Amino acid sequence: MAKRGRDAREKAYRAGLVAEGLAAFWLRLKGWRVLARRYRAPGGEIDIIARRKDVIAFVEVKARRDFDAALLAISPANQRRIAAASRSWLAANPKAAGRTYRFDAVLISPRRLPRHVENAFEAGGGSFLP
Repeated sequence: MAKRGRDAREKAYRAGLVAEGLAAFWLRLKGWRVLARRYRAPGGEIDIIARRKDVIAFVEVKARRDFDAALLAISPANQRRIAAASRSWLAANPKAAGRTYRFDAVLISPRRLPRHVENAFEAGGGSFLP
């Protein structure tokens, strides 16, 4: 039984890596420069940190059966963890201080092109923007 649980976690982990790779590729095609992937900080993790011109995007990647399910999977608690990690990244990267930053999402769904949602949520968590 424990092996089955471990196998499921490993499969989910690998699927997450594939989704993040696809999202990073998609962002590069759109002119974004990926600054970091899987950035870990006390209290949270950011899947992708990307820059285009004067905008820094902290990007959450979600892969689900459809885009609505993927967006809803970014919980308020998840948003707060991403916001906490973004503060750590900004503190460690003072050159980014003069730039605009936002929280985006890249949604992955089978047999569809990825969807990049700009300003997907606010730093406080709990509120999705259209």
